[in-house]
Amino acid sequence: QKSQGSGSGVIVTADGYIVTNNHVVEDADEGGIEVRMQNEKTRYTAKLIGTDPTTDLAVIKIDAKSLPVIALGNSDNVQVGEWVLAIGNPLTLTSTVTAGIVSAIGRNIDIIRESDGRRNSYGIENFIQTDAAINPGNSGGPLIKSKGEVIGINTLKLVCNGTEGLGFAITINDV
Repeated sequence: QKSQGSGSGVIVTADGYIVTNNHVVEDADEGGIEVRMQNEKTRYTAKLIGTDPTTDLAVIKIDAKSLPVIALGNSDNVQVGEWVLAIGNPLTLTSTVTAGIVSAIGRNIDIIRESDGRRNSYGIENFIQTDAAINPGNSGGPLIKSKGEVIGINTLKLVCNGTEGLGFAITINDV
């Protein structure tokens, strides 16, 4: 039985290279990755270029030219308490923006797993923790500083007994 998922991504080159999370595309069939642009009318079929389960990152490519590219920042300069924005498509809602602060940097939460659920002993975890809302569908979207620079790729949130405000992004320097 085929399943369908959704996520977000960051266009990093004008000719169509997009960074997202490995868990967003890992089980996609050949030709099964559809990219919908913000206007929701423009759609592309993406080619999977590569994945890295040890960082939960993936690169896909669409056949396009002159795409808008967002500025990449330097995540080594991020400070606890700094305001950030999480952008993505949570719960199939298009282009949402949530705001929060950086709660921690260099966070290791032992979450990167093999496909069979075992801990990935090669997993690289260096997350930016934020209280900006990150929900299903935000995965792969940008975490942005107030200057408009991407400092991370939204990856996951932890919820335990109703606790909220524990979102995590892979640092852009690791990307």
